[in-house]
Amino acid sequence: MTELNPRPFVGSENQDYNLSSRFCMPIPPYVNSNGIWQFIGKAGNHPWDASLPRLELQIIVAFSVTHACHFVLKRFGIPIIASQITGGLILGQAIPGLNRYYKHVLFSDTSLGTLDLVATFGYILFQFLTGVKMDVSMIQKTGKKSLFTGLLTLLIPFLLGAAALEKMSRILGIGMEDKMKLWVVTVVHSLSRFPSIACLVSDLRIINSELGRLGLSCALVSEMIGLILTRSAIWISSIYHAPLHSAYRNLGIMVVYLLAVVFVVRPAMLWVVKQTPEGKPVNSLHIHNIIMLALGAGYISDLFGQHVYFGPFVFGLAVPAGPPLGSALVEKLDPMVSGLFIPLVVTSASMRTNLSDIKLLDDNLAKSTAVIVAVVVLAKVATTMIPPLYCKVPKRDAFALALIMSTKGIVEISTYNISRNIESLTDQMFSFLTVEILVTAIIIPILVKFLYDPSRKYAGYQKRNIMQHSKASGELRILACIYRPDNIPAIIKFLQASCPKRGSLVTVYVLHLIDLRGRAAPLFISHKMQKKTVSNRSYSENVILSFKLFEEKNWGTACVYPFTAISPPKLMHEDVCMLALDKLASIVVLPFHRKWFIDGSIESDDNTKRALNCSVLERAPCSVGILIDRGRIGRFISSELSLGSSFRVAMIFLGGSDDREALTLAKRMSQNTSINLTVFRFIVKSDEMISTNWEKVLDSEVLKEVKPENNFNQRVKYVVEMVNEGQETLAKIQSVVPKYDLVMVGRRDNTETPQTSGLDRCREFPELGIVGNCLVTEDLPGRYSVLVVQQQQTTV
Repeated sequence: MTELNPRPFVGSENQDYNLSSRFCMPIPPYVNSNGIWQFIGKAGNHPWDASLPRLELQIIVAFSVTHACHFVLKRFGIPIIASQITGGLILGQAIPGLNRYYKHVLFSDTSLGTLDLVATFGYILFQFLTGVKMDVSMIQKTGKKSLFTGLLTLLIPFLLGAAALEKMSRILGIGMEDKMKLWVVTVVHSLSRFPSIACLVSDLRIINSELGRLGLSCALVSEMIGLILTRSAIWISSIYHAPLHSAYRNLGIMVVYLLAVVFVVRPAMLWVVKQTPEGKPVNSLHIHNIIMLALGAGYISDLFGQHVYFGPFVFGLAVPAGPPLGSALVEKLDPMVSGLFIPLVVTSASMRTNLSDIKLLDDNLAKSTAVIVAVVVLAKVATTMIPPLYCKVPKRDAFALALIMSTKGIVEISTYNISRNIESLTDQMFSFLTVEILVTAIIIPILVKFLYDPSRKYAGYQKRNIMQHSKASGELRILACIYRPDNIPAIIKFLQASCPKRGSLVTVYVLHLIDLRGRAAPLFISHKMQKKTVSNRSYSENVILSFKLFEEKNWGTACVYPFTAISPPKLMHEDVCMLALDKLASIVVLPFHRKWFIDGSIESDDNTKRALNCSVLERAPCSVGILIDRGRIGRFISSELSLGSSFRVAMIFLGGSDDREALTLAKRMSQNTSINLTVFRFIVKSDEMISTNWEKVLDSEVLKEVKPENNFNQRVKYVVEMVNEGQETLAKIQSVVPKYDLVMVGRRDNTETPQTSGLDRCREFPELGIVGNCLVTEDLPGRYSVLVVQQQQTTV
């Protein structure tokens, strides 16, 4: 076979390039039949000289250096973008000085073009996903504080930066061409980009805190205003750099594209959502078509004179955020984009930084850049604080918000790298700006952590529980959490049992917790206050309808307020605790993370929800109950209790604050004429008791009403069981609890008593305590359900 002469490989000194207006794109080599190295473009004597092996090695080296830096810096709370910039500086500055063959063998100037091309493709997908995660409809629901903050934090810094630019140009005699470079710096630094701020608040784990939500709302407003202004500025500049008819043609194409996105693409996306059955995945064909169209949108945006990233970003905005479509796209693309492409974008851009180029005292352009950056940053910090302070936000929180709005990240460094490639920035300006972004990426997270502590909202909050704040005839405020639809029957049945027939009121705050998927910002919805749903498909339609029916059947004794919280699973406890704090709830009821089949075998085990339950137990500003549905409590429908059917409740009392709290709730439930309550008190036969005399007094006081001599309710029984140790306690519990529908116990964490001695093996779920663990074991017969109650911790 005749051997084909391969064309020059990527990285050879005589490479032939096809230069486009924006990218340096190598022409693919011809295929050679003599071996794999010829196939991928071999030239020279070393395998590294081939384009694909060199690209693979570049990625490996970049990731190794970046993660080595992050291994050190993350211990100081510094986000990964700082590690990525640092890794780029090391690869671009330190290693070449150690090895004179480094640049020629691994990161030659020509081979960096291939790396940039891969990074550019990844950044296009990143901008598309950014649009997918953003919910533009939330702007109309943004409060005045967020609206004015987002507006001021963009306009005032821009105006002051422009004034500084003109002043420095007159003083230093800067020409028009260099002034245009300074305008780029002024505009980019005046913007508060949503992706950069979303990454920061996510890294700081305050994304669903009050400050995090405010920062994201302000960033969303600033992003949309900035998008309109920058696109308009790019078009206006094209009038001066291109024929007039070409500029108007580009404007026409852009308008047609935007109209097509609004009136064609968006309805098509909603049609896809409508065609997807609830709870089912989106058809993979739709997902693939959307990704292909998003990539095509980049080519279209290049046609009308905008950056190649603009089209995919706008296309992503047309995708409905969240499940099912937005989350499906994010799950498909985000691991690759965030894990592979974005580190390459930042690292490859940072490698172009040359620290020796930064000469602020000798170069007028560099000096002007430093002054403009300082003016814009100070103006942004000052103006961002004005609306929050006017709204009585604490000074520390207002300053922390100002720092968040001043942060810079991947969008800014990518924009500056694009500007350097098209000679809108000098290498010296780019190097200075990269170092400035690195410094702010290190300092701002540290300062925000110092200034803002989400747990401060609990300061001065008094202990709140059922015993102290809910009289037998008074209002009882319950926060009931729903993780999935099958939690609804058990929660409703418990609430039905907690509702008296007359004389008192139960106020229920229902919180439907949904994982944050396919969205950049968390969402908290009050459905009572909401005039219309966020989208055509409600996030919690089944939950709302079920509890509305419960409220109607218990009119006069129950009042329901439904909420939906969409947030990261690791931070959901903040939503639970914050709502309990705001609504002065006396108890939070959480579903257990494990689900059983009808035969008693385990159906599912969600460790994420278990971690959430444990976090709420540690931080809740009130008492907490974990409801374990073993099947029986969920079998009843709400109407059964109202028809007079008997619901049997057992209360296991061993003593202590948690048991007293559970008994107080049980006594309140006994006001319901359909409830039959039996209180089992386990007493050690000997006089040796670990609890103090004061604890004995408190136990006796709470038990007084259920003892026969003081009890006038024939549906309440009091049974005393004498035991010596834990095994005897367990045996007696095992003999009685299968007869009941609901068993109530106190958690009694880390409390050792003779009644539970020898039961240390019951430690599978520490959040349930010893007795609670024994009641959920598969060894015990029966289909009873369990409520484990913990009185609010002394410290929160």
